[in-house]
Amino acid sequence: MSEKIKAFAAHEPKGKFEPFEFEAGELGNEQIEIKVSHCGICHSDLSMLNNDWGMTVFPFVGGHEVIGEIVAAGDGVKGLAVGDKVGLGWNSATCGHCDNCISGYQINCPNLEGTIVSRHGGFADRVRCNWDWAVKLPDSMDASKAGPLFCGGITVFNPFVQNDIKPTDKVGVIGIGGLGHLALQFADKWGCEVTAFTSDLSKTDELKEMGADFVVNSRDSLELEKLAGKFDMILSTVNVSLDWQGYLKALAPKGKLHLVGATLEPVPIVSFQLIMGQKSVSGTATGSPAVVRKMVEFCARHNIETVTENFKMSEINEAFAHLESGKARYRIVLENDF
Repeated sequence: MSEKIKAFAAHEPKGKFEPFEFEAGELGNEQIEIKVSHCGICHSDLSMLNNDWGMTVFPFVGGHEVIGEIVAAGDGVKGLAVGDKVGLGWNSATCGHCDNCISGYQINCPNLEGTIVSRHGGFADRVRCNWDWAVKLPDSMDASKAGPLFCGGITVFNPFVQNDIKPTDKVGVIGIGGLGHLALQFADKWGCEVTAFTSDLSKTDELKEMGADFVVNSRDSLELEKLAGKFDMILSTVNVSLDWQGYLKALAPKGKLHLVGATLEPVPIVSFQLIMGQKSVSGTATGSPAVVRKMVEFCARHNIETVTENFKMSEINEAFAHLESGKARYRIVLENDF
């Protein structure tokens, strides 16, 4: 039996995180144990803390944007070794033998295990996962900024891969926060013409530095009308309702409105808006290991980094309060100080 893992856990919905220890049991044959150096805070950690999705198990140890060093490995681990620096995101295990796993779409495995769903995550000194969901970090990558790539980053990178976006395409990004500021950088380095849709035009200069060619008020329907028929993909990262009819009209023929923001209200769709112009509405959640690896390589090649604010792990409650305030620019990362 390994020594107890030290963590921070909440014991009730919307509760405060408190010091917590637990026994992890024997390391599985295909598992690795990661000594956490940094862990990002994602808005889905907040949703899980609040039990917004009705699937949180308490005590709850969140944290699924993990960076750290492998300190133990089971006999069945492949391609990784003790001492490797790796990242771990929302997913920590799959069955490995269903059609989805075999075809490289592990993200659709019916037995997909979430890193913080019915198990403990990375707000801890150590965390475990199956080896195939951990991805090595390039030596050039800053560990203090890399964690958010493994959830927020892959969430907005995967649509470019799945939708076969080309360098000649015109891409719009709705909502320039934790997800959107990475989507701008990806679209820019992909070679696309990039439009940022934001409700805060005070960010205009900053967004252009990140790669936006144009900045448009996301709530201005008149401005949106001027863009009719323009975009090959509009990527929505927001969780609020907008002028969806206007955004559908802004798509070019065969254009895609791709949703990664968890908007809880239904998105109204008129069938003829899809039929005429062969448009589509789609969505993805994070990405399979091979796509995560491509994203990491892409970021290293193009010097893409998350814009972060850093807190100590022991300041976790202050960090969550900052996240809830909506003032984070643009992702929050905790540094292990156990």
